[in-house]
Amino acid sequence: MAGCLPLLLCVFFSTGLSTRQLTLAGAASSSKVVTSLPGFPGRLPFHLETGYVEVDEVNGAEMFYYFVESEAGGEDAPFLLWLTGGDRCSVLSGLALEIGPFRFVIEPYSGTVPRLKINPYSWTKVANILFVDSPVGAGFSFSRQQEGYNVGDVSTSLQLHEFLIKWFTDHPKFLVNPLYIGGDSYAGKIVPFIAQKVSEGVEARRRPLLNLKGYLVGNPETGESIDDTSKVPFAHGFGIISDQLYETILGHCLGQDYTKPTNALCTQALATFRNLLYEVMWAQILYDNCGMASAEPGTKMGDSIGGGRKILSHGAVTQKEKTIINLPDRPTLGCITYGAYLSYFWANDELTRDALGIKEDTVDEWVRCHSGDMPYTSDIKSSIKYHWNVTTNGYRALVYSGDHDVIVPHLGTQSWVRSLGFPIVDDWRAWHLHGQSAGFTITYSNNMTFATIKGAGHTAPEYEPERCFAMFTRWILNRPL
Repeated sequence: MAGCLPLLLCVFFSTGLSTRQLTLAGAASSSKVVTSLPGFPGRLPFHLETGYVEVDEVNGAEMFYYFVESEAGGEDAPFLLWLTGGDRCSVLSGLALEIGPFRFVIEPYSGTVPRLKINPYSWTKVANILFVDSPVGAGFSFSRQQEGYNVGDVSTSLQLHEFLIKWFTDHPKFLVNPLYIGGDSYAGKIVPFIAQKVSEGVEARRRPLLNLKGYLVGNPETGESIDDTSKVPFAHGFGIISDQLYETILGHCLGQDYTKPTNALCTQALATFRNLLYEVMWAQILYDNCGMASAEPGTKMGDSIGGGRKILSHGAVTQKEKTIINLPDRPTLGCITYGAYLSYFWANDELTRDALGIKEDTVDEWVRCHSGDMPYTSDIKSSIKYHWNVTTNGYRALVYSGDHDVIVPHLGTQSWVRSLGFPIVDDWRAWHLHGQSAGFTITYSNNMTFATIKGAGHTAPEYEPERCFAMFTRWILNRPL
């Protein structure tokens, strides 16, 4: 979901809070052990805690989290902070659609709470995972004052560092566990910066002392032009554009910002390129276009992901569908975005809010992603230097890409990883699962591993959960892919 992740559905959302709402926002910090969830039969077979951590005392901004303990348990179990992309996409996408312990049962919405099922490829089988709604304004995170929503890459990263300090202060037993920072899509842009800030805190011996070991990013944006320019050779390699158009773009757009072409021939060629790219689903080019009624966050070369067409709802509309103001159009049942559609009904149900311990009158209506309705400053222009800084300081890094993702193509990601200039210690090769290639990988001397996941899109775990689980498990446990 550019974020997003896979197939992030971005919708308008008003964040204004009344005086009464500000009063009822509650204390600055709270937590709750959740033993059951609406839609899931019986007691949860995993340990789930939810809560809030205040990250901006002046404005009363609090980030909401879901914490799932590793099924493996023990001091050796890795600890992962996980972030989702944007514009302000809820981490529920990561929890329920990608790497978390449960998923939605894909069935026609009937007006009741969507059902949940266990995810057999949950990364929580081997790691403790702290899922955080970030930045402030994403998911159930909120601010008592409007100014608290005015954040950006740097301020959010600093808030997340403060979040970790406070969270581990309240949960000291996890301080000994190896800590990793992770995220996908746009969050992949700020993860290495957060890792650097945490490492600086470690060097300064800030208490509590975090046991940072490394970071991982999936389908990651960098802020660099390579995120956009690599779409062209990707589309050419997959037969989406012709040799002639490819050569025209190379000849007339050389050295230009593809989002702001400076000559007529380049502008015309890129317009043709966009129209052809609209014929495929950007998150996974082999899938059918469906259910993309709003712009994909982080996408600069087009108006929507997977085609410029608005897909209309099919069939009768339930009363609940009428009451959710920012509900996206209903995709067809076979569309991979249907789980994301169901998430609106699950997260906005009062039973769910009560189970999760959501503070009353803080978020009027949960949305999966926002669409530019709150201020955000992209003040990290490039994340590449932070990748270099953190890995040269001895921390491990995993960068992975779904090989059918055109939102952040693997070609661009592979290119900037290579540009770091570190010697190769394990050259390009296939990695395997069940005796078959599951993707390809290369490892560098700075403890950085790059890997592709065969058949995966944006983001990879939604499309190829078993392969991504195998990749994550091997890497996080220091085993070769």
